Formats: sequence, structure tokens, C-alpha cells
Amino acid sequence: MNFTKFPRRNYLQGPTPIEPMPALSKVLGKDVNLYIKRDDLLPGAGGGNKTRKLEFCMADALEKKANAIITCGAVQSNHARLTASWSAKEGLDCHLVLEERVKGSYKTDASGNNFLFELLGVKSITVVAGGSDMMAEMGKKADELTAAGQKPYIIPGGASNTIGATGYAACAEEMMTQLNDMRLKINHIVVPSGSAGTHAGMVVGMTGVNGNIPISGVNVSRAKNVQEDIVYKLAVDTAERLDIKGGVKREDIVCFDQYVGPGYSIPTDAMVEAVKLFAKNEAILLDPVYSGKTAAGLIDIVRKGHFSKGSNVLFLHTGGSPALYAYMDTFRQ
Repeated sequence: MNFTKFPRRNYLQGPTPIEPMPALSKVLGKDVNLYIKRDDLLPGAGGGNKTRKLEFCMADALEKKANAIITCGAVQSNHARLTASWSAKEGLDCHLVLEERVKGSYKTDASGNNFLFELLGVKSITVVAGGSDMMAEMGKKADELTAAGQKPYIIPGGASNTIGATGYAACAEEMMTQLNDMRLKINHIVVPSGSAGTHAGMVVGMTGVNGNIPISGVNVSRAKNVQEDIVYKLAVDTAERLDIKGGVKREDIVCFDQYVGPGYSIPTDAMVEAVKLFAKNEAILLDPVYSGKTAAGLIDIVRKGHFSKGSNVLFLHTGGSPALYAYMDTFRQ
């Protein structure tokens, strides 16, 4: 795959580690060897997967001479935090449109990412009701900024368009280089599946390098059929952008939707258990919305014997631990 034809910032500081998780593997007791790709260690204020996507999105914004960035997310959005982070580094104004997916969940004095938006100098925060048309809401802010003489650039939620997903196609290539260097055979990869850019990009990248490693997404919000269709469409468009011959196949997009619980960002007992298991056994912090629910799915399907004995399974940790501090009561119950 040739990424040199796209504008790209140099936010990464080399590959993120791939580490074994022997203690957690032993606790689960199913003769499945768990590994983790530590994208929680990516640069940016608090780390996380969106830095890979923003390398491409922010470069596109700068090439278009933008001086203000607009993006959206939930009230504790990791993507919003990292967009604010890289906007600050680039000297660009950052404006956030936050969707209150759980009524009453936005609090101006909240901890977690909410507090970090303040520290990172976000210029404005607009809170809209759950179910709002987020592109339309960001369009309103763009019109307002344009009328004030600024040149805004809109990054969609999760930076999950073909530009952002390109960052995870590049991640798949990075991962395969690491696995080859480590002489480590991975039988399956498990990733979070939310706004779809990470999941789609990984499938596209794995196709592009002929990695032939199956990838499963664990949904954090939508039903299986809906999520798979969203991921597939973005994967097809991203593969076309990268000139990948043959594109991606529909059967390559697989999601598990049993671990969403009552809804996006709403805690589940399985998520709490997963966060505690990772912390106590591997000293790895997950987040309560994405990596926590994805880890809950990983743990459950391992326990149910989904993977054959002796399998090596790689978990993609997308970061987000700053959000933990907004959920302290959940973990202390």
C-alpha cells in the first residue's frame, strides 16, 4: 500500500508495542494465548487510536488552509479529546459538538475527558440531544465560523471517513511487520467497532498486505447487521481510495453485538469485570465505553470456546482511559 500520495502529519513515534498477556490468559484458563496491540500508548493528550486517523485528517485540513477544526462525539468522547489535542499542537481553534446520548449525562464540571477539553483550550462546546443529525449540527457551526471570517474544517465523529480509516490501514501494515519480525503467528484479531473507522481500516489494511488474519469487531452501540453494513461500506470506499485490487469481501466484516448492554456508554457488569481483570492481571487500563466493552466481548468468547485451543488472539487496545475518571462510582459500587 502506498500512503505517500496522501498528506500526513508525523504524530506517531514509531510502532506501538505488541505484548503478551500471560497472566490474563492463565486466569481465563482456556488454553488461548492473548496478546495486545497498545494503541493506548499513542501520542496525544491521554493517548488512543484517533491519533492514527488524525495524522491524515489534520494534514488534509492544513492542506486546505483551515484555521478551525470542528468535530463531534459523545459527552466523554476520546476522539474529541484527541482532536482538541492535535488542534492545540497545530495552533488551530477547536470546536466540539457533543451528543448527549444519555439524557442528562453532560455536566460542565465533569471529570474525565470533559475536564481535558477545558485544559486543551477548546474554543466552544455545543451540546445537542441524542439522535441529532451530527453532520448538520457541525454544518451550523461551520456556517457560523465562516460568517465570522474563519475557514473551518469538519472531521466526522471518530474521524471515521476514508481519510481517517486510512490511518488504520497503515496500522495493519505496521502490525504485520511487527508480527513477522517477532515470528509471532496470530490466529485472530479482535477490535472495537463503533464509528467504524478503526474496524474498516484494519480489514482494508489486512487485505492490502495479504495478512489473511480474520478480524472480529465487538460493537459498542449498534445491532450486528446495522454495524456490519456501516463497516463494510466504509471498508469498500477506503479500499478504493488505496487502490487495493479486488477490494474487501462482505464476509470479512464480522461483528459481535451481545456486549453493548442497555446502550452506548452505559456501563455493564461484564465491562466492569473486564476493566478490573486487565488492571489487576496485566496493569493495563481500559476505558468504560470502547476498549472495556470490547474486552468484555473478548473474555466472553474465549470462555465460551470460540477460539480453538492453542490459538494466539490479538486484542487491539484503542485507549480512552481518561474516561475512567468520569465513571468512578460505577467501579466503586
